[in-house]
Amino acid sequence: MVSQGTSPRRASLADSEELAAYLKVPARTLDDWAHRGTGPTYRRVGRHRRYRWEDVERWLDDQAVRGTGE
Repeated sequence: MVSQGTSPRRASLADSEELAAYLKVPARTLDDWAHRGTGPTYRRVGRHRRYRWEDVERWLDDQAVRGTGE
């Protein structure tokens, strides 16, 4: 049971489809990022990529861009 005011705990690992939905990008984009080494850190579980939510949030923080004020 989840108490009011808290969100349900996410699974510690996300698959590509789940992460793509969360980031609102096509799953193919994750494939491209993985190939180029530019996306979130992932682990291989068998033939599948799995993403730790902590790594995704860290990667998102690293993507922050400050405006130039122009």
